[in-house]
Amino acid sequence: MWQKMMMRTTRGIFELFTAGQGDPVCVTHYYSAFTEKGNTFADRFAAGRQVFLVNLKGCGQTDRAADEHDLSMEASVHDLEAIREALGLQRWSFAGHSTGGMLGLLYGILYPERLIKLVVAGAAASYAYMSDPDSIYCRDHPQNARLRQLFAILRSPETSAEAKGAAGREWVEMSLYRPDKWDEYFAKPSSGKVVQSRLDYYNRHLYDYDIRERLPDIRTPSLILCGRHDSQCPVRFSEELHRLIPGSELTVFEESNHSPHTEEPDKFVEVIDRFWSGTGLGKR
Repeated sequence: MWQKMMMRTTRGIFELFTAGQGDPVCVTHYYSAFTEKGNTFADRFAAGRQVFLVNLKGCGQTDRAADEHDLSMEASVHDLEAIREALGLQRWSFAGHSTGGMLGLLYGILYPERLIKLVVAGAAASYAYMSDPDSIYCRDHPQNARLRQLFAILRSPETSAEAKGAAGREWVEMSLYRPDKWDEYFAKPSSGKVVQSRLDYYNRHLYDYDIRERLPDIRTPSLILCGRHDSQCPVRFSEELHRLIPGSELTVFEESNHSPHTEEPDKFVEVIDRFWSGTGLGKR
């Protein structure tokens, strides 16, 4: 179990969970709430590093957002900086998956001097992934119609908890290379419940998101990770990150969809450890 911390900062009170010892690493996701169960992605960094798993505003017991702008990506990055300062850390690393990776990219742009390393998994630098025919979020994708039905179930206040759980599982299964291995992948309890208010804000403002021209400003040693079969942010968007971030490394996981940390955990940990030790794998 992860240890809970309540951190008072200049930007509010935040709920954090910490595990591991060593180099400090911040992990979060744009619209997920975490608990003492930790998180599968964050778990992969806790061996040999001290991980701070952050609940952003509106998540868990962290302060609510004072206004809609508090939910923006930029405001969220400023919140992470306030947490780093409150922890008394001069610098730390950041690791994020999916929309957490998008936050990491912006963090590297806004506060390059505060990051030691940056790990971005299954992410993109613009809204363009939404219209890519290989993404389940594109209306041309064969699973998109069903996905929109699942989102309607998840948003409805009349839907039972059981039905929402089934819909959430089906959404995740669409993003697994081997959905038949569900029981193996999720045998260990984890957390990361969707916070609907943050997801709704994300969807309303997604088409304002395009930081591609700013990626060359990232000077932090960066590792880009993606599953070959990623159905949310197809691999070409990770390849784009690799091209635009100077000196970045890219690893593609051949038997993974959107979550290589779950689908190929041993290889994922190997890649992370080698990146941290400075003996990176380069482009693979």
